[in-house]
Amino acid sequence: MAIISHDPTESIREPRRAPPALDAVRRWIDAIFSDKRRNISRPKLLFATSAGDAMILIATGLAAFHLLDDHATAFPHVAAWTAAIAFATMLELRRNWSYSIHALRQPARQVGKILRSAVTVFCLAIGAGTLMGLPTVSPAVGTLWLVSAIAAMAAARFGLARILAHLTEAGRLVRRTVIVGGGPDAEHLIATLEAGNHKELAILGVFDDRGDERSAESVAGYPKRGTIDQLPDYSRSAGVDLVIVTVPMAAEQRLMQILKILFALPVDIRISALNAKLRLSSNAYTYIGRVPMMALMDRPLTDWDRVIKNIEDRLLGALLLLLAAPVMALVALAIRLDSKGPILFKQRRYGFDNELIEVLKFRSMYTDMSDASARKLVTRDDPRVTPVGRFIRKTSLDELPQLLNVIKGEMSLVGPRPHATEAKADSDLYQTVVGEYFARHRVKPGVTGWAQINGWRGETDTHEKIERRVEADLYYIDNWSLLLDLYIIAATPFALLSGKNAY
Repeated sequence: MAIISHDPTESIREPRRAPPALDAVRRWIDAIFSDKRRNISRPKLLFATSAGDAMILIATGLAAFHLLDDHATAFPHVAAWTAAIAFATMLELRRNWSYSIHALRQPARQVGKILRSAVTVFCLAIGAGTLMGLPTVSPAVGTLWLVSAIAAMAAARFGLARILAHLTEAGRLVRRTVIVGGGPDAEHLIATLEAGNHKELAILGVFDDRGDERSAESVAGYPKRGTIDQLPDYSRSAGVDLVIVTVPMAAEQRLMQILKILFALPVDIRISALNAKLRLSSNAYTYIGRVPMMALMDRPLTDWDRVIKNIEDRLLGALLLLLAAPVMALVALAIRLDSKGPILFKQRRYGFDNELIEVLKFRSMYTDMSDASARKLVTRDDPRVTPVGRFIRKTSLDELPQLLNVIKGEMSLVGPRPHATEAKADSDLYQTVVGEYFARHRVKPGVTGWAQINGWRGETDTHEKIERRVEADLYYIDNWSLLLDLYIIAATPFALLSGKNAY
């Protein structure tokens, strides 16, 4: 069968026997890049590929300077050139869509991208250096560096493509897919995908609300996993990447009901147009194999965006934790002197994809009055809050320990704030007030966010406050960029000075 059917409770199928050297590399990649479901982490793999390109460029550059630079150029000059060209080439390769799993499966096309990107960067860098009067690379060094770097990166791409093929065959590097809607439409869709030999998909099953003869217990050999209402829980447990909806676009009301359920999931959502009578321009469709799809929603962060955001969180998180350490030590001392009990307070909150995480805070309430589930909102002059607690809550210093959550990978520096499980607005649970509430969990929660710098932090005693907060969170998710994150981080201290709504 062309499409791999893989139940997450079953063991992973082993690929055909690879050559010993390739098999050793595959096991090494498997050990480093596997996630908790034994799938290969795409962001980690793409980051390793880009880092490998940088190391190749630096190594070949240093070798070329060492072999052909008769003037014994000073090391700082050599280091600056190799680092600058390596970084610029990585950016150019990313601009040319070289860092994606789909692109890496096609090594022949990669050679052309590598050639164009490397030549462009070398010419621009050397030309700019000459115009600015900087010491540049000699023709001999530049030629050897360029040729050897292109050859090494191209060879690495062909080796990586073979490894990816083995991992795909084993079901370790596929898009875990579910079909929504059964009957003939689903059967036709699956048959077309299989006929197209599209091996990058692993169909896990079908979800359909119909329980009569119109919806059998299996469709084209794939099991019916449950109703559409059961899909969110299954998606989280099975690690679903892609949802394909076969419900006809003409069934507008039913389609809207389905999409309301799916909207909160951090997955790609496509509507199959295979049996659609209305044909639009080819530009209106994306294709999976030979199947035209209407791209309804993509996961908020692409694989490469997740790489960038993870690097941002780890590097800036570690730096901010180092800078905040003296302040955190003073806060800890003040809490210890102010009231009895632990310095830190742990609270279970909703994290990425609605998973529960333990968020760290400095304790701001008396120990015997702590409210771990946040059933009662903290209000102005709340008797449960200690004197030190009032100050650190108003200035958000109580949130500083969450930098540890960021470094652990449970949170991001920037994102929707994580809310306690029983948090309420005017006595109503957040999720009952705002229908799109859980959609904010399509990304990791953050220490700060777009809502916080726009005044929607602190007490949520009215429905409007949580509605505006969720609205700001969804705006952030839809408009994410590295520059937006950096802006929010820079604006956060100024937003905290007002102390608005924070008690």
